[in-house]
Amino acid sequence: MQKSTSTKRKSFRLYAIASTAIVGLGAVVALIAGVTPATAANLASQPDTQIAVFMVPLTILVVAILFEAARIALRGALPAEAPIRRTTRRHWSPVQGEG
Repeated sequence: MQKSTSTKRKSFRLYAIASTAIVGLGAVVALIAGVTPATAANLASQPDTQIAVFMVPLTILVVAILFEAARIALRGALPAEAPIRRTTRRHWSPVQGEG
């Protein structure tokens, strides 16, 4: 039997390469712009920066959740609830010493 990598594994590799390239490009741009740890610390002490660092990831998370909820709802194939299993009654018969 032939073994092949799944498409999900290949797409993950693409995302890993792309994200590494973006982080590297960001580091190069920061070095060219002259951003040093001292200037970054000065920038991070400002209240607006602190609010942005908290709110931007939170906003992205909320938008992603809304996107997924809308995608599932618009697909129209919500998972059906499993019917309640009814237990069948067995005919009771007294055992020795009962009834």
